[in-house]
Amino acid sequence: MKSRRWLLLLACLFSASTVLAAPQPPNILFIFTDDHSYKTLSCYPEAMPGVKTPAMDALAARGIRFSHAYMGAWCMPSRATMLTGRHPHGIESMRMSGKYPGSVYDPQQTPFFPAVFRQHGYNTAHIGKWHTGIDSGFGRDWDYQIVWNRPKYPENAGAYYEGQILEINGVKADAPNPDYSTDNYTRWASEYIRGQHRDPAKPWFLWLCYGGVHGPTTPAKRHKGLHKDDPVTVPADILAPRPGKPEYLDKTQAWKKDNDGRIVPQKSGETFGDNAKKARPYEDHIHQLNDCTQSLDEGVAEVLKALKESGQLENTLVVLTADQGFATGEHGLRTKLAPYDASYRSPLIISMPGTLPEGKVCTKPVHGTDLVATFSAFAGITLPWELHGRDLTPLLKDPTGAAWPYPCFYEATGNLFGSDVTQIMKTDPAQASYHDVPWYAALNDGRYKYIRYLTPGETEELYDLQADPEELVNLADSPAHRATLEKLRTATVDELRRTRAGYADNLPPTRQMQAAAKE
Repeated sequence: MKSRRWLLLLACLFSASTVLAAPQPPNILFIFTDDHSYKTLSCYPEAMPGVKTPAMDALAARGIRFSHAYMGAWCMPSRATMLTGRHPHGIESMRMSGKYPGSVYDPQQTPFFPAVFRQHGYNTAHIGKWHTGIDSGFGRDWDYQIVWNRPKYPENAGAYYEGQILEINGVKADAPNPDYSTDNYTRWASEYIRGQHRDPAKPWFLWLCYGGVHGPTTPAKRHKGLHKDDPVTVPADILAPRPGKPEYLDKTQAWKKDNDGRIVPQKSGETFGDNAKKARPYEDHIHQLNDCTQSLDEGVAEVLKALKESGQLENTLVVLTADQGFATGEHGLRTKLAPYDASYRSPLIISMPGTLPEGKVCTKPVHGTDLVATFSAFAGITLPWELHGRDLTPLLKDPTGAAWPYPCFYEATGNLFGSDVTQIMKTDPAQASYHDVPWYAALNDGRYKYIRYLTPGETEELYDLQADPEELVNLADSPAHRATLEKLRTATVDELRRTRAGYADNLPPTRQMQAAAKE
């Protein structure tokens, strides 16, 4: 009897000690770059010639690189998704207001998840670019914040690299900061990681929002000319014609041949920091873009060094991605917005040494809404609203073998959100366009990509991403692929209904539908 009581007491003591010794929830370092194509990371097989990003490559080697990640169509909706876990059609009250990029939202209708994390014991911080309403949320969403608030100071909205008007914990700085922004953000983030400006007893969430490599792409002085001798591959369809492609690509054609036969921008000086008046060739554009990427890679190296030296590397979930990609000639584009991988698809690397597999590649397509669901799962916090995304933990545990039957849905609804999107689709879908790119709903099922534009009579698009990763041949009119087209068309509508999109029942007919109706 005494023996049994002793064993029971030991069991109770062991159980109590296990609870007391349980580690706190992990820290989360969320590195978010801007207009940053996966083709500018050398760990991606599609990387441009000459690209070298050793720090990002090292992060991928110690984690999981996702081959197909879709975060958003452009700066504002992508960031709104990252803060809510919802697609733009499900983000109520967010809207543009005043001089661009002025914007507003109601935090009661549109709560952001860092506020919930604060309520559950996390210390939350945001450093860098803000582009989601003039209210940047200090004191509600963030415990610590150094922010370049573009919507609040539209006169300063072009200062991506130097001369930024900053707010520190809600207080405007006395003068614009003259230093290179990427280096500033890296230094402040490293200080925070090492323990400044936070309670050391709490787990932390840091959203580090770099402004690079957004145009005008302006490299740090130490990197100018670093890639000037790199070979450059010109995209196959940088110039028309593009059989089977939608007509709007003619309006967004951004490149031309000059009198010397060089590929140059239609408008000179738009993406270069030197305000060039004379058109510079395509090669210069690519070289300067890759020069600019180097400071981002150095920044990643520094914040990871801060994690390691402070003993937090193994208890920190590190996520590196971008708000979206940026087409550099593919399909004639020099923009984001469009539904193609070159313009929409982001890099994505997730690492937590000792917890997650290392050196793996996951080919399942995922979305930014999934990241919010994943952060919540790692933190052990249930958000009090419906998320559109799915927790990626199964893929993080088994990147190559986990069952993942979910397609990746993504959309573009211009500068409108929530019920404002539904209103346009009900009353005047012909107006569903932004900077000459029609709104769309798209789906990647892991093999094929389907694109449905939301303006009446536009062509659908279907691409075999395995056989045609550059999306050059539209299969939507191919009789051999009609069943696939119809299957993905239905799956896209299913995703709209699953996420309660108000416009799911107001989709205008496509050109293919109109033709089928006449048969």
